[in-house]
Amino acid sequence: MYGSTREKPPLARGAGQHLLVVGEQDVVELLSTTLELAGYRIGVAGSGVEALARLGAGRFDLVVLDAELPDLEGLGRDRPVLAHRLPVLLLTGCDSLDRLVPELDLGERDYVTKPFRMAEVLARVQVLLRGNGPGSPRDVALGYRDLVLDDTLCEARRGTRTLGLTPAEYRLLRHLLVNAHRVLSKEQIGRYVWGDYRGDNAIEQLVSRLRRKVDKEAPVLIHTRRGFGYWLGRADAEG
Repeated sequence: MYGSTREKPPLARGAGQHLLVVGEQDVVELLSTTLELAGYRIGVAGSGVEALARLGAGRFDLVVLDAELPDLEGLGRDRPVLAHRLPVLLLTGCDSLDRLVPELDLGERDYVTKPFRMAEVLARVQVLLRGNGPGSPRDVALGYRDLVLDDTLCEARRGTRTLGLTPAEYRLLRHLLVNAHRVLSKEQIGRYVWGDYRGDNAIEQLVSRLRRKVDKEAPVLIHTRRGFGYWLGRADAEG
């Protein structure tokens, strides 16, 4: 139901980081077994209340959280979750994407939709951990001209206009900004945004949605290099 541990390598691997997996028993068992095999140290919790207790008692590098646990609603409104912010990977149904547990203010968030594939979970965990070290890019705002991506607020702006990006659009824009004036292939984009390559049509639709939000005003910043991929920057400044 929730994916398979038999997916073929290459799979993203850890280096002993400590992860807290929060969810119902079948989800926790699958995730903890696979993540341990991938090189992570795992703690588990079966509820939001238990997760808060585990987070308060020990140090973790990332939380993998089932966003549909029944006791999450309002959990973090009246009490601090952590003294420092952790990244969190949310497991959520497609009909819950508008919620994404905003009350649990754990820091940078990403998500995979259920039923999930373990290859995607492993890839998203690796991306979140990569951006969680001291001095990492997520500690500052990224920008190009009047386009700014603020990782602290998880918000993108062009001039004074807030763009209102979905999580996938946000990841795509971040990838383009970090690689400004560099052409990214559809496969590179797909693996960064979703953890795998989902085909040309999915990438084209995502880029199209992002363009409609970013390039409402001139100059146009997101460009196509036909046959190669996409890049971000001023066309007259390329190279």
